[in-house]
Amino acid sequence: MAEPLLRVERVSKRFGGLLAVDNASFVVEPGRITALIGPNGAGKTTLFSIISGFLAPSAGRIFHRGTDNTGMPPHLLARRGIARTFQIVKPFAGLTVHENIAIAAHLSRRSRADALDAAAEVASTIGLGGLLDRPAANLTVAARKRLELARALATNPELLLLDEVLAGLNPGEVAACAAAGVVAAHRRRDARFQAFLLTRYLDRER
Repeated sequence: MAEPLLRVERVSKRFGGLLAVDNASFVVEPGRITALIGPNGAGKTTLFSIISGFLAPSAGRIFHRGTDNTGMPPHLLARRGIARTFQIVKPFAGLTVHENIAIAAHLSRRSRADALDAAAEVASTIGLGGLLDRPAANLTVAARKRLELARALATNPELLLLDEVLAGLNPGEVAACAAAGVVAAHRRRDARFQAFLLTRYLDRER
């Protein structure tokens, strides 16, 4: 039986007396969109931070294609093909859209010219092609969300972790951004992209 793209085994995380993640286990298969669904405070972002190397688990293991990645730092995981977005987007405000994406593209491209070319391609697929020269500080909230997604895609990921990437947008912006993300991922099938893992807020009153 083939190894899943990602396997999370009995992962827990404590912050002092607070148990933020309790014995979480699941797998992500190639070619799938896998969702972590729960209310605010359920530990979704904490678990994402563990998978992507920004936090170490208190217990449990993380495997990527059968290799134990537990505790590996973010920059090494990014080189292995695991990228993430953040709920609170923080682009380099003094740089342009093009430059922001190119920084991420440098992970797998040595020259500045190659990184800029790759950044322009990603920007076009995500709907930012007309904003390449605009400073990130001047973007709308919706455009910043797209930029966050573009930066993650520019690292040429195999597994993309989307942490409520559409939070704070109106329904029209959500639809447009989601469609752009799907198109971008589909066009990158010729690269190594394999799967999405995303978080989704669940309103208990609905």
